[in-house]
Amino acid sequence: MININDSNGALPSSLDDKSIAAATPADPRYAAKATEAAVKFEAFFISHMLRQMRSGTREMAGEDSVYKDPVNSDMLEMADNLVADKMAGQRAFGIADAILRQLLPATNTVATPVKSDNIASALNKSV
Repeated sequence: MININDSNGALPSSLDDKSIAAATPADPRYAAKATEAAVKFEAFFISHMLRQMRSGTREMAGEDSVYKDPVNSDMLEMADNLVADKMAGQRAFGIADAILRQLLPATNTVATPVKSDNIASALNKSV
């Protein structure tokens, strides 16, 4: 068992600089695991946001509204999770990129950010 509260205030040997050096950002295994974890976190975040949005819609809907009907709620939740996974894979919100900038500051594995004027022009074309 690791005791963090040593009398001298030092970190335990499993958390010191020597063990951290084994998982440097230059290690490709570390970068791959960090990227996977960041994308999974972004998927979780988007999924949670969609779940909260759907919950709010149910609460605000009238008693006879189609949004109150819980018949397809399982399928809708599964669809929301698939949408969240797809959006996170495309790094739509940039959460994974922000996490990777913190975890992998020395490497250039993070996707380049999209300029906001490109997004606005693409949205205007689709309308």
